[in-house]
Amino acid sequence: MEKDQGYEKVITEYYGEEQVVSLIMLKIDTQQSEAIARRVSGYEIVEDLFMVTGEVDLILKARFENYTAMKSFVLDKLATIQGIKDTKTMMVVTAFKEGGKLQA
Repeated sequence: MEKDQGYEKVITEYYGEEQVVSLIMLKIDTQQSEAIARRVSGYEIVEDLFMVTGEVDLILKARFENYTAMKSFVLDKLATIQGIKDTKTMMVVTAFKEGGKLQA
């Protein structure tokens, strides 16, 4: 089994059909930052979008129906936006505080 297929299997089994919250970091062509931000923020599943300093330019938080929906968003939506150079996706395992509220 290839490394990517093994990872895919583990992640799919871990999340199953459960909701997935992700933080996605985008490295972009900063000359197109306004247009990219408008397009990305237009997706209903994007809850928050921030321009930041450091190794990445934009960070978005999104809530997906399941892992498959998250993967599809990254590959079929974000990857098609001109000016996005790279993405890094982190899936939230546990939220201790969200929306200003401590989680039980």
